Amino acid sequence: MKVKVISRSEEDYTRERTSDLRKVQRNYDPLLHQFEKAKEYTRALNAAKLNRIFAKPFLAALQHDDGVTCLARNPKLVNSIVAGSADGDIRIWDIPRERTLRRLVGHTGAVKGISFAPDGETCVSASTDATVKLWKVPYAPFEAGVVQDDAEAVFEFQGKNAFRGIDHHWDRSTFATAGVAVDIWDHSRSEPIQTFTWGSDTVTSVRFNPAEPDVFASTGSDRAITLYDLRQATPLRKMVMQTRSNALAWNPMEPFNFTAANEDCCLYTFDMRKLGSALCVHKDFVSAVMDVDYSPTGREFVAGSYDRSLRIFSVSGGHSREVYTTKRMQRVFAVRFSGDATYVFSGSDDMNVRCWKAKASEQLGIRLPREKHKQAYNDALLERYKHMP
Repeated sequence: MKVKVISRSEEDYTRERTSDLRKVQRNYDPLLHQFEKAKEYTRALNAAKLNRIFAKPFLAALQHDDGVTCLARNPKLVNSIVAGSADGDIRIWDIPRERTLRRLVGHTGAVKGISFAPDGETCVSASTDATVKLWKVPYAPFEAGVVQDDAEAVFEFQGKNAFRGIDHHWDRSTFATAGVAVDIWDHSRSEPIQTFTWGSDTVTSVRFNPAEPDVFASTGSDRAITLYDLRQATPLRKMVMQTRSNALAWNPMEPFNFTAANEDCCLYTFDMRKLGSALCVHKDFVSAVMDVDYSPTGREFVAGSYDRSLRIFSVSGGHSREVYTTKRMQRVFAVRFSGDATYVFSGSDDMNVRCWKAKASEQLGIRLPREKHKQAYNDALLERYKHMP
């Protein structure tokens, strides 16, 4: 007489540690699982509800003495951000400990722009007092509890008119300033090495392309978005919008695309090779959009508005996936993504730099492998059933 038995090797089914999961045999035959989709849909629904329940994006507020007008992130440090305010004060913030590392003192007018050199140890700031100052940013980590004294500027560049914006080149020791015209400066020269003009209106912001080193773009108060090339003596292209653009940001992963923050409550993503029409129009704000900044992944960007909120958009999404605001927050003038795309920073009129989570319900800190698997499964469910009611 033959007896059929299930034979399994013991070591395949014995757990090495008590934390290991038990091996379970599964039969994936769809006829055996008639309610698979219904169960998955219920799980997706629960995952979406839990995301809303655990959505606590606000992390910290860093206090200034006047309205925050501009922000800059250090390309070499993840835990540091530099903020400039309307009283000319610039502060280097240590985000994890929520403290000022150093104050950069010297400007007498509102700071309109800050930008870092590629080495992460030098930054330049432009102000309405018609000066650009070059600062040394300490690179070494500070001792716990030790806050450095105020720092003086290393060098000062004198302009003829107030500056409205500034951006540093991604790999050279040159930077561009926006004002009556677009000026290109070198660290070792006290006068501009190049000047670009097209029309007579004020240029409000300027941004270098991260991949094509000689190309940069500017926005002006004459509603124009202008493209420039350092190898040429005159600007390349000029596109006039229906309303004024306040800022623009290049996509770091698709460097021919840029997004402009406009006065008409929308953001417009353009391809610089084909400026006839926008690739995507991003709506949801109810007032002028003041600033925009891309995530290092290039898949999404954050924008801040006069309507006292900031929103996170997907690159190809017409509507925002998150909106952040608080009762005390006023008009948002500056926004930045952190270098690891985990956090978002906003600077507003109520004298605060605020730190937010880029994903509102994300669990920060060290997670167990099973927690990571569970999160990945929930994300996959949400992606699969996102079109369902």
